[in-house]
Amino acid sequence: MSKGIRRVVTGLNAEGKSAVLFDDRKGQGVLWHSPTLPADNSGSDDAGAMEFSFDLFHSPGSTFLVAEMAPGDAASSFVHATDTLDYVVVLKGRVELVLEACTVELGAGDCIVDRGVMHAWRGVGDEPALIAVVLTPAKPVGKGATV
Repeated sequence: MSKGIRRVVTGLNAEGKSAVLFDDRKGQGVLWHSPTLPADNSGSDDAGAMEFSFDLFHSPGSTFLVAEMAPGDAASSFVHATDTLDYVVVLKGRVELVLEACTVELGAGDCIVDRGVMHAWRGVGDEPALIAVVLTPAKPVGKGATV
């Protein structure tokens, strides 16, 4: 991931015409975050210029982020639930989604819809895994969020 992920963000330019506001490369972390829903697409500030924080799981808006997991990453010991609906895409490598009833191995191109249930992630294989995730607020399921 030395070159990072290409991130292209559209918006309105000074003349009010649709344009590319940001065309850059970012490493792992937040690609975009909207603090409310519906999103406010006005303005030209970089909403992806922030570090990851678990506070994003409590945002009334959406968050788009990228995360890398090394093989054998200890993230599997971090079992948690969120009050979010998460859309996950495995971009490269392999990961295991650890659930209470089973474990599922996923590879590049696989997509996951996590509906706020207890879960953990583990990088598997011999190369780092890269996942893209979109978080949106959701009503709690079960006992609700643990983070």
